[in-house]
Amino acid sequence: MPNWLLPENIADVLPSEARKIEELRRVLLDNFRCYGYELVMPPLLEYIESLLTGAGQDMDLRTFKLVDQISGRTMGVRADMTTQVARIDAHLLNRKSVTRLCYAGSVLHTRPSGLHATREPLQIGGEIYGHAGLEADAEIQELVLASLALANISEVRLDLCHVGVLRALLNSDPSAKAHEAQLFALLESKDLPALKVLTKDFQPEIRQALLDLPNLYGDKGIIQKAREILPQLDGIAIALDELSYLVDLAGTAKVTVDLADLRGYHYHSGVMFNAFVPGLPNAVARGGRYDHVGEAFGRARPATGFSLDLRELARLMPLAERKDAILAPWSQDPALRKKINELRLAGEVVIQNLPGHENEQDEFECTRAVVFDGSQWILKTVG
Repeated sequence: MPNWLLPENIADVLPSEARKIEELRRVLLDNFRCYGYELVMPPLLEYIESLLTGAGQDMDLRTFKLVDQISGRTMGVRADMTTQVARIDAHLLNRKSVTRLCYAGSVLHTRPSGLHATREPLQIGGEIYGHAGLEADAEIQELVLASLALANISEVRLDLCHVGVLRALLNSDPSAKAHEAQLFALLESKDLPALKVLTKDFQPEIRQALLDLPNLYGDKGIIQKAREILPQLDGIAIALDELSYLVDLAGTAKVTVDLADLRGYHYHSGVMFNAFVPGLPNAVARGGRYDHVGEAFGRARPATGFSLDLRELARLMPLAERKDAILAPWSQDPALRKKINELRLAGEVVIQNLPGHENEQDEFECTRAVVFDGSQWILKTVG
């Protein structure tokens, strides 16, 4: 095997694509800052006990593990930054007030999360800690849609779900609760035949509700339909009220409600969402409420947030245009060096041609040049 080949679903990012990703990262982080989010930078590696606290079995399977040569303990390469940021809020910042944090960095997955997905996403996201009300969920939803708008994506489909519906049903029937893991898997795959077999000994009302969930998918009208056919349980009523509130705040985004879309069920504690855009088979952004992660770190604290993959998002954007630049000859003339430094300090890209390699610029469009007019170095437009 050639020694330059990379592992499956791992790829280099070449100049034009890297520039798109980096410019998008800067734009999104600047926008997060406008909302009051503070940037944090968690480490790439952590002890596995800390890294996977409150994250669930799915994250455990997605995490690369290795042995620390110093301590002998097992470490993990982060597969997601959300729990790391929750740890920072709980143990390092330890604030009582509402805290808004954002982040951007590479994560690594043992397997791709979807069709054509990379195993090394560049994750960016924002989290709100300390407010249990729907106002925080609404702000996160707004920030997701604003982020996609900044990437010039106008067609967005927001899929909403709520873990409270299934949990209310399970808590009402001990038999159902005992089969929680199996029910979760069957509902996620919408496997109705297997669901009918598994639920045959459940309470009739709970069984019928579980069989109805896979068909409760569609626009906002699904919420009203769910009110009519699902049991009148407090947990279900609260969940449907919260979904209705967020649907009304989604603006121009197309919103669908899927009460059986339970990805992240074991991790989340309230509303969950996935954002889909044309051109990508996988969700470009994911998020929701996850109040219990703070408890796992020894400090109960409400939390909600989202993350998206910059590399996936950048794929939808047009190729970056060649950057305008200024060409300068190679020389150690102090006057030329001074002129070049002045231009660079003013924000211009100035490329000095190395001897024998004149006009070999792939990434830049040199429409101007620094030339000597007989008395001084000047800037001149070139054809």
